[in-house]
Amino acid sequence: MLPLLGGLKLSAAETKTPAKQRIVFIFSPNGTVPSEFWPDEEGSKFKLKRILAPLAPYQNRMLTLKGVNNMIRGDGDSHMRGMSCLLTGIELFPGNIMGGGGQPAGWASGPSIDQELRRFLQSQPHTKTRFGSLEIGVAVGNRADPWTRWSYAGPNQPVAPISSPYELFDKLYGQMKESENLTSVLDDLRGDITKVSQNVDAADRALLDQHTTALRELERNLQDQKDQLSIQAPAPLPAGILMENDSIPAITHWQTELLMSAFQNDLSRVATFQFTNSVGGARMKWLGIEEGHHSISHDPDLNTTSMEKLVKINQWFAEQVAYLAKRLSETPEPNGQGSMLDHTTLVWTNELGKGNSHTLEDIPWMLLGGGLGFKTGRSLKFTKEPHNRLLMAFAHGMGNPLKSFGNPTLCAKGPLPLT
Repeated sequence: MLPLLGGLKLSAAETKTPAKQRIVFIFSPNGTVPSEFWPDEEGSKFKLKRILAPLAPYQNRMLTLKGVNNMIRGDGDSHMRGMSCLLTGIELFPGNIMGGGGQPAGWASGPSIDQELRRFLQSQPHTKTRFGSLEIGVAVGNRADPWTRWSYAGPNQPVAPISSPYELFDKLYGQMKESENLTSVLDDLRGDITKVSQNVDAADRALLDQHTTALRELERNLQDQKDQLSIQAPAPLPAGILMENDSIPAITHWQTELLMSAFQNDLSRVATFQFTNSVGGARMKWLGIEEGHHSISHDPDLNTTSMEKLVKINQWFAEQVAYLAKRLSETPEPNGQGSMLDHTTLVWTNELGKGNSHTLEDIPWMLLGGGLGFKTGRSLKFTKEPHNRLLMAFAHGMGNPLKSFGNPTLCAKGPLPLT
């Protein structure tokens, strides 16, 4: 039999599980300082300006995209359209939420790209995860309007981020102890049902069989949850983190660590990470800045003191992106090859190109990591390309060949060429 067996192709042995792909959309508000963000050079030989300098260790894994504009018009002011159209690429519904300059609007009229990717991955058994996507916030607050929401499950369906690390921990791991207790209860119930079934008639025995089937399904779900965890759940968070302005650095740290843990356990492959919101007025006292971020962003360019503060604020955001990149790069890919950064793309962006002009042109887009197969280590410059084409590129990179996304009239040229 050996010659025959040697000539057979064992297809099952040759089947390989596709490598995981992950994407994180990271938002910071109120525009950037263009002269300190965009590299002057184009191509692979570029120098980082001050805002992107904290990301220097990952320059060869980076893409900067200049000339990608938010061309969505219609209802709402620039902050509203900048925020709620950033990931949706489609107009806001008419509404009665009053924007700046008396420009009212409602919610976005379509889903955001993170939720489209969630839908796509959850539709396939080999990419389905427990949560599908995670919506994480830092100091977003409880107000719900187009300035505070950028993730949408569909038309008129904003998705609220979780801004408390305690709530995020409970979402990810709070059921584990409950599952252990429930498993113990199920063991007792199984024995009781077996005893009772020996002393009832056929009709009642059929009813007990239904209960037994339900118990088996519950046990299977509990086991699936347990099997999904490739590492132990993290230790409980330290007590006493207040959900207030001065805790933003601590909140950011723990939200980042929980996102890392969720990715390691393959609880999700899509996430949004939202720092405050459009018109976000965080007071970054830990940087020596007492004024609110939004108010500083309105100052004229000739106010060099304010411009320096804005550079420092945006550098701090870059440092948080760099920390996440570091954690991903130093962590081996679970059950795979390379690091987690090799399989994850970070997308850092903003609702405005520049705060004091409220422009939706030259939105700051910085991509980092190898999750989508883009050719990195480049500074790219486009000419007034609609950001819908970039949203399409994200989908194509994840294997979802969308023909359009958001407003279809802005998608005619297809996805931006980034591979």
